[in-house]
Amino acid sequence: MPRVYLETFGCQMNELDSELVAGRLAQLGYTMTREPDGADVMLYNTCSVREQAEQKVWSRLGELKKTKKGKPELVVGVLGCMAERDGADLMKRMPVVDIMCGPGELDKLPELLDNAVRTRASLLGSESVNLAALQGNTSRRSGTLAAAEDQLELLDLSRTVSPVDTDASHRSAYVRITRGCNKFCTYCVVPFTRGAEIHRPPEHIVEECKRLADAGVVEVTLLGQTVNHYRFEHGASVSVGGVTQPQKGRTYKGSHHRDAFAGQSVTTFADLLHLIHEKVPTIQRLRFVTSYPRDFGNDVLEVIRDSPRICRYLHVPAQSGSDTVLKRMNRGYTVGEYLEFLDRARQFLDQPEIGRPLMLSGDIIVGFPGETDEDYEGTVDLLEKSRYKNCFIFKYSPRPGTVAYDKIPDTVPDPIKRERNNHLLAVQKRIGEALGREQVGQTFDVLVEGLSQKQLKASGLSQGARKPRTIEVTIGGSAVATAPIVDEAEHVEGPVQVTGRSDGDLIIHFEARDAAEAKSLIGRIVPVEVVSASGLSLGGRLLPG
Repeated sequence: MPRVYLETFGCQMNELDSELVAGRLAQLGYTMTREPDGADVMLYNTCSVREQAEQKVWSRLGELKKTKKGKPELVVGVLGCMAERDGADLMKRMPVVDIMCGPGELDKLPELLDNAVRTRASLLGSESVNLAALQGNTSRRSGTLAAAEDQLELLDLSRTVSPVDTDASHRSAYVRITRGCNKFCTYCVVPFTRGAEIHRPPEHIVEECKRLADAGVVEVTLLGQTVNHYRFEHGASVSVGGVTQPQKGRTYKGSHHRDAFAGQSVTTFADLLHLIHEKVPTIQRLRFVTSYPRDFGNDVLEVIRDSPRICRYLHVPAQSGSDTVLKRMNRGYTVGEYLEFLDRARQFLDQPEIGRPLMLSGDIIVGFPGETDEDYEGTVDLLEKSRYKNCFIFKYSPRPGTVAYDKIPDTVPDPIKRERNNHLLAVQKRIGEALGREQVGQTFDVLVEGLSQKQLKASGLSQGARKPRTIEVTIGGSAVATAPIVDEAEHVEGPVQVTGRSDGDLIIHFEARDAAEAKSLIGRIVPVEVVSASGLSLGGRLLPG
């Protein structure tokens, strides 16, 4: 069978999509490879949210023009948001592309790929194949009337779950609970590329978590564009071929039913968190991203507070500190409402006295059309008050296919965007450093992930020298370093520095006695005392466990 190279760009949702696709292809006999030079099929899972990610994809496709001349049987595919948004225009711009598959049609990829491989072999590169599976302007296929056509849920349910070796670092996994988005923020293409909000059946999610736990996963991150918007109405679901189909979501302010999906009509996000926590006790850490500030009820905060294995970490994008800009973005809340939520979350969850401080992160877009100096100063003020552990700060760039691109002129000059962006990064750096210093003397349970950047460089394995990250047929999302890299560092004499994360997502480095101990720690949760803070880096000391 052909060898497949799959490279992923963008968000955690794309990483999960790639993992599921790779697992499905492997089940069908395809061989996944890390080496693009030896691949028969090149797949790029794309993102349209940030311009930089798109430019990398265009660069990869441009490089393949020459490759394909020397290897005409090579099959090239573009998956994800760029394929869905650009459609036929992408193939016109890059005739090297044979396959396009949108994020809502990934269950069709094996059939497309099989057809493309056979067709390319018969054509011997004389012309492109041009096979596509895109949603177009239609709603998600998981609408009740079209449920019989929807096999996308099977992609999640049939994920490859293999036992994790005792020295492996892949002890974390993503689990999707919703697809799509109903928010229609004016700068965002996701509702157009991923479709309407769809909520997976809770029993599917719990079963998937159980299978992951049985395979050795200790940390699960629940994924959704607006993850806290999860709401499954059991009476509205349909079953096709024995599989309960996901259902379309709607805006809600629901109540909390602790015994949901066993006799209850609705399972809310709070219910789902409680169910997973109680029904899968071997999952030692439960996370979720990304949260939407509005509709975040106290029921969710209560469940997190009362559940020791749910992480005290919230990623809650604000995007701007100006009510005027937020309205133009169609975010649906005010600065006051956002800050009120953060205060409420801290009241419920911030417990530094027991080593469980609440850690927050956010997203901010700088230089959105019409942003004035006063608007920007409001964003600086919000950043100071929010006190994020970290914040993803971006200059606004118009994204084709969004409302802002078509209807809101990009009025802020790029030099001003750049100046504001750099200033805001400096403000966040100062805040992050201050938060780091506050952790000195605290003890945290740390999930060890691999060698630190410092150790990688010292061992001649710096991240910069490594190949772009690709998805393997294994459990897990991102990894700092895999066990084989620790193996390669076994020649190092003396202490080896490793890195891991607290349940609040603090990155902490500490020393193992040697490479053998470092290897034994990876994938385990161990107690570490923070002894130093330098910049954004925390140094720790491994305690007896």
